[in-house]
Amino acid sequence: MNLEQILAVSRMPGLYKLVTTRNNGLVIEDMDTGRRTFVSIRKHQFTPLQSVAIYTYGDTAEISKIFQSMIAQRKDNPVPSANEAPDALHAYFRKILPDYNEDRVFVSDIKKIIKWFQFLDERNLLSDTSSDEEE
Repeated sequence: MNLEQILAVSRMPGLYKLVTTRNNGLVIEDMDTGRRTFVSIRKHQFTPLQSVAIYTYGDTAEISKIFQSMIAQRKDNPVPSANEAPDALHAYFRKILPDYNEDRVFVSDIKKIIKWFQFLDERNLLSDTSSDEEE
């Protein structure tokens, strides 16, 4: 699945699949139930996962590359719970993305990436991400 079709919606937990756009909002689909909902642009903000990046000391790192690194290091460096101590989360992220900017990347950002990764991994949507990038 293309990360461009997966959205984070403000005021709504989890991630959603984009179905279609309208002039005044989007129709999104819950990935677990398949239930479709119209969400107004007046009440919500939409962030496609493909546009999410993490600050590094050089430029930025795309979330797809971070997810690939998390998958590659899963056996040697297991993904921690999002509720771990901040020091443990920073230590994990240093292994995943060694040059991330610790002054600009907050613990809440790391928690959100871990939650998104676990959400997508439980639904087997991450394997398609790496093959899309290679093409």
